Amino acid sequence: MRIEFAPLRVPLGRRLQTLAVLQWVFSFLALAQCCLALFVLLLLSDFWYLGLLYLAWLYLDRDTPAWGGRRSEWTRNWTVWRYFRDYFPITLVKTAELDPARNYVFGFHPHGVLVAGAFGNFCTEATGFSRLFPGLRPHLLMLPFWFKVPLFRDYIMSAGLVSSEKSSAVHLLGKPSGGQVAVIAVGGPPESLDARPGPVTLQILGRKGFIKIALSQGAQLVPVFSFGENELFHQVENPPGSLIRLVQEKLQKVMGVALPLFHARGVFQYSFGLLPFRRPVHTVVGEPIPVTKSVNPTTEEIEALHETYLYHLTRLFETHKARYGIAENQHLNLV
Repeated sequence: MRIEFAPLRVPLGRRLQTLAVLQWVFSFLALAQCCLALFVLLLLSDFWYLGLLYLAWLYLDRDTPAWGGRRSEWTRNWTVWRYFRDYFPITLVKTAELDPARNYVFGFHPHGVLVAGAFGNFCTEATGFSRLFPGLRPHLLMLPFWFKVPLFRDYIMSAGLVSSEKSSAVHLLGKPSGGQVAVIAVGGPPESLDARPGPVTLQILGRKGFIKIALSQGAQLVPVFSFGENELFHQVENPPGSLIRLVQEKLQKVMGVALPLFHARGVFQYSFGLLPFRRPVHTVVGEPIPVTKSVNPTTEEIEALHETYLYHLTRLFETHKARYGIAENQHLNLV
């Protein structure tokens, strides 16, 4: 394999962009393990009593990830996120006004490998979410497992991440004052196994939990499509039924997280590595779908709203795809 090295003379701004994305990838793949190891070392050190105090804090604070989290506007406005945004770059596109007196469920598609668009747009202010949607507070839902990791949990909550358990979404969307946005990567970790350049496959036909929650809380549904999300990484071929795919699906069921075998570029060369490619990501927020509150929605109500959501999601994709470089004959593959 021929290795394409990066030029020796690269503008400082681009170096800082690469560094910003490098720390983000590290945070996604290894920061939780490092935080856990650091906490264990603290317990084994002469400062073990600080570890015990933190354990007491964890117990007292155990419900916070499911009760709106503990976001920090300071963290969300770090300068590093602007460099992160400009690396790709990531752009947030508004297509309709959203009433801050209401609550919303943003269905984010596709999941991608590392949900770069969801993080950049809804866990930071780098793309101007608060400016585009004044009065709204986005919360990206994440697997509950990660909020059990010492130190790491506090860091991710500061960016606005909350637990993806049902009670968490209900708490947010049940606030009568409105202004709350629950951002859900509908396809979940399993969809990341299909995240690669080319035709987009969305795992959505059997996913109706977010529909039920929206109905039970009377929250409006908003489809969000992140064009370019799947272009950031390549994956080892893993077609359905292959040995690699079977192992990945088995591990996903056991561990709760998917393990896509992805690759892209490195820090000093462009031929291999775990850094994403520099590809533009345009995250388009669609029009809100009115939802009539039904505390105990029937199967018929859920199915009807799910069909309506699929229609609006497909229309959003078809309306904007040509603008973002997708061929006219390419359509969503819904499974």
